[in-house]
Amino acid sequence: MSRTRIVAAALVMWIALQSSSSTPAAIERVEGAAPRFKAVAFDYFVLFDPDSVVSQAEEVLPGKGRQLTTLWRNHQFEYAWLRSAAHRYVDFSAVTRDALTYSAHAMNLELTPDDERRLLDAYLHLTPWPDTVGTLQTLKRSGVRVIALSNFSGEMLRANAEYGHIANLVDAFVSTDENRTYKPDPRAYQLGVDRLHLAKSAIVFAAFAGWDAAGAKSFGYPTFWVNRANQPTEQLGVAPDATSPALAGLLEFVLPRSTDRSSR
Repeated sequence: MSRTRIVAAALVMWIALQSSSSTPAAIERVEGAAPRFKAVAFDYFVLFDPDSVVSQAEEVLPGKGRQLTTLWRNHQFEYAWLRSAAHRYVDFSAVTRDALTYSAHAMNLELTPDDERRLLDAYLHLTPWPDTVGTLQTLKRSGVRVIALSNFSGEMLRANAEYGHIANLVDAFVSTDENRTYKPDPRAYQLGVDRLHLAKSAIVFAAFAGWDAAGAKSFGYPTFWVNRANQPTEQLGVAPDATSPALAGLLEFVLPRSTDRSSR
């Protein structure tokens, strides 16, 4: 198990023990075409491909972009979790910069100020997954409210939404910076409830990472894991309600198929 996954697993287990709201929310399946849930809260990597950073990294550092990106991403989340546990909060933009500095040093790379700017800018211009726009449009037509609930800073959320042309398809962009937390802290997930003014059971949380799916389920959200990387389920004592490798599965989970009411 990688160091990042060890840190993630330890933190989720600690939070699950601390949280008084660890009972999973029940999911009630209903007949007909009405949505099963009133809202979906998306982690941002469900909507945007984190690997879109790799191409920019390869331009800056030919032949080393993938290695740098992997190390950098691991340390982004490690630093966020460790700062959260140590009560030394900075927002995710600062965490991203610090993680890049560490990763460059670890690989003995010399980054110029322009190199650093271009690499950091890549996290403001992520590419949406091919099924993102269509899924958001379908949810919107169906009357399901949509928010993003992410560790990204507000600036990162807004910049990517504008770049990916999804700003008009999302009702609210909620950064955990609003209460200076990071998922999987239960206070981070609570931001979705507070913004939507709905019960947990009415909100599906769509997770990209296994640890995030575990954190959301432990908090009490009905949870759908969009497991695009085909990873095994994290062994943290909780499991998502459903999973699929793409957003089509999420739509089936949220929007039941209409009963055939053709001529009888």
